[in-house]
Amino acid sequence: MRRRLLPALCGVLIATALVAQPALADPTARSTSRPPSSPADPFVDPSPSDTSTASSTPAAPGRSGRAAARAAGGQPYASYWHPSTILNWNPATDPDARFNRSRVPLRPRVSDPALKANPNARAGEGKIASLVSFGPTSNNPSQGSLDPNYYAFTHWQYIDTLVFWGGSASEGLILAPNATVIDAAHRNGVKVYGTVFFPPTAYGGQIQWVRDFVRKSGSNYAVADKLVQVAQHYGFDGWFINQETAGGDAALATEIRSLMKYARAKGQVEFMWYDAMTENGSVTWQDALTTANDAFLSDPARVSDSMFLDFGWGAGNLRSSRDLARSLGRDEHELYAGIDTEANGYNTGVSWDAVFPAGQPHVTSLGIYRPEWTWKSSSNPADFRTRDSRYWVGANADPSNTATSSSWKGLAHYIAESTAVTAKPFVTGFNTGHGDFYNVGGARVRTGGWNNLSVQDVPPTYQWVVNSTGTRLTPSIDYGDAYEGGSSLRLTGKLDAANTVRLYQAKLPVTADTKLSVVVKTPAAGPTQLKAAVAFTDAPDTFTTVDLGSTSGTGWERKTLDLSAHAGKTIAQLGLRAEGSAASYDIRVGQLAVYDGAVDAPAAPSGLQVLGATDVSSSRKSLRLAWTAAGSGSGGQVHHYDVYRRNADGSRTYLGATPNDAYFVPQLDRAGAETSTTIEVEAVSTEYGRSAAATATVAWSGEPGEENRALGRPATASGQCAADEGPAKAVNGSVTGGNSDKWCTLTADRWLEVDLGEARSLTRFAVRHAQAGGESAAFNTRDFTIQVRSAASEEWKTAVTVTGNTAATTTHPVTLTTRHVRLSISKPTQNTDSAARIYEFEAWGR
Repeated sequence: MRRRLLPALCGVLIATALVAQPALADPTARSTSRPPSSPADPFVDPSPSDTSTASSTPAAPGRSGRAAARAAGGQPYASYWHPSTILNWNPATDPDARFNRSRVPLRPRVSDPALKANPNARAGEGKIASLVSFGPTSNNPSQGSLDPNYYAFTHWQYIDTLVFWGGSASEGLILAPNATVIDAAHRNGVKVYGTVFFPPTAYGGQIQWVRDFVRKSGSNYAVADKLVQVAQHYGFDGWFINQETAGGDAALATEIRSLMKYARAKGQVEFMWYDAMTENGSVTWQDALTTANDAFLSDPARVSDSMFLDFGWGAGNLRSSRDLARSLGRDEHELYAGIDTEANGYNTGVSWDAVFPAGQPHVTSLGIYRPEWTWKSSSNPADFRTRDSRYWVGANADPSNTATSSSWKGLAHYIAESTAVTAKPFVTGFNTGHGDFYNVGGARVRTGGWNNLSVQDVPPTYQWVVNSTGTRLTPSIDYGDAYEGGSSLRLTGKLDAANTVRLYQAKLPVTADTKLSVVVKTPAAGPTQLKAAVAFTDAPDTFTTVDLGSTSGTGWERKTLDLSAHAGKTIAQLGLRAEGSAASYDIRVGQLAVYDGAVDAPAAPSGLQVLGATDVSSSRKSLRLAWTAAGSGSGGQVHHYDVYRRNADGSRTYLGATPNDAYFVPQLDRAGAETSTTIEVEAVSTEYGRSAAATATVAWSGEPGEENRALGRPATASGQCAADEGPAKAVNGSVTGGNSDKWCTLTADRWLEVDLGEARSLTRFAVRHAQAGGESAAFNTRDFTIQVRSAASEEWKTAVTVTGNTAATTTHPVTLTTRHVRLSISKPTQNTDSAARIYEFEAWGR
């Protein structure tokens, strides 16, 4: 392996442990990671068990001892296989398959060069492929989870293809993307590829696996048939092939090329080839398209749809690659010059002028390895969003102004924005697909963290472009309130001149019954000082504005505007304009919609059934639900289905959502001693009309016993050490998920609070400290208190005081009734280390 580019990195792609984090299903399994520099690289620990399992093929997911639990009401996961086990995959018998299906087709999208934010950016040339690890290879939930800390990507307008990165020798080499990522990407016009990964022998790779991959059954490539079937059944677009196992020959290389051509002919499936294996079968990275690897692109017929060039390229490599691609009759932008940002993010050195020369056509496209550095390196959700903006948009959080002393100007400096806002209805609630609560129609229907990219709205095209002759207002995604989902758009600042906020590039035809609807919320009743701003294709830079008028109170209010005067035109941009004077302007926008006629309500789903239920405890279940999708009929098309439980007082609690016809409910809590719970599923149209609900009943047995009432409840904290070490990890019921399966903080005032939802009679607290999660006993919490209060307005009362603790787990008997509990840490460790590490904070009672 070559050692170059970055310190301790080499030019190969390895799908092993994410900073040596073990996968949950197999403590020796490796999930996903950056390229290692050598077997001794501390970031990739090829444990002996990895090597020993390399001679055998682990069972396919869903065929292990967990299969029965999954088939009942257990958690479904994204699919992964070895070449031999995928041959046994059948969606009719895989209990998880139904939950991994995307129902969102790939949306068409456009990019108008006249509307690009940055003058340096170019449209219709270089593209971006993004190789992202959203989670470990195994135990990657199919439909989101109850944790707000997630890589909720919101800059789709700059990428064309997302590779769902992963795979490992001990878990599986073939990884299919989960449904939530496909849904979000397709809604933004972005293709999604799964990964086929053959690791180097030093990391468990076996050349026999590659030979198994190309094995024929008669004239058919059996694994290729399965690759096509998986992609079509789950609804994604292709596969990234990363073959780095040594020991091949020219005949094997030829078979791999034949397999790709065979699969492409069988169905609408694409392939991206990684520059590693050459035509003679050796693994020798070229850093370019050369005569040693060009047959994997064309031979001369089309083989792969694109190629990811290894990281060691320079300007000369890319120019020669461009010329060779053209000579083969291929577009040079089907070549992706790879950059590795896993370790250093936007501090990575990149020869930008080699791929995107200033003022000249793009030489090739760009392939980005591990942009989720912005999430993995962040200390909290706000820090993640700041880093992600810096990565994609630039240092000024304005794609039209990427001026900076840094060599990393942001991808918006080079790539013009694309938009999938190309058909009506278009509705956005500025929901990013994660949050700390969930609102429907402005009403709170769930408290507690969640992530689910399936319900992510199309993010604003321009984040953020504000034109003003005075002080510029600050747009932001606000996670404190929402009309639909867990976030909304907020405009704040000093208003002393007109501010035009460009939000969406679009291509929406206007008819005689087209309407523009805006839902707003103001701190006080009165003039909104806000106008809807619309530009049309005949003058795309000129906005026509319509005043939104005044609000009558401080709640969410809808303003519906008639666009019939512009019938026959096509909307090119959607935005907002604030005018007037205000020392401290503050307004939230909860929904922006363009639609024709009345808001359509879809037909109702039918046949709701509980496929299976798993008793987590006497007062908690997880469920697998399925229903018959609503027919199109005369109502609106379905955008997604909302899932609720009906409460005794007639209210409803939100359990989740999916565009699919099946959903996993991770947490259904028993209310008191109820003997049954009614589940409801209603269809939500693309215009956000709602159907009648289909219902089903879940039965409870026995009497409620002592439970950990903090399990899965909403948790907040003084801070967190990393994006995946938030407070939700301290109430997730697990201590075995590796060093990140904890809440950690470095704040001076260290505290963790949990809302139990209602007043609970508690009998004991338990705290699982660092050693309980496998860390050194020196990191066990030494001094702490546990405080309680019945309402958020009350003062905290100390129920437990501990000094001098050395134990891994501490238990604290109490007799009290309370709703809110708080762990306050005064001395976090046995030494001078300042990080508090709590793997679980439990509150037991009835």
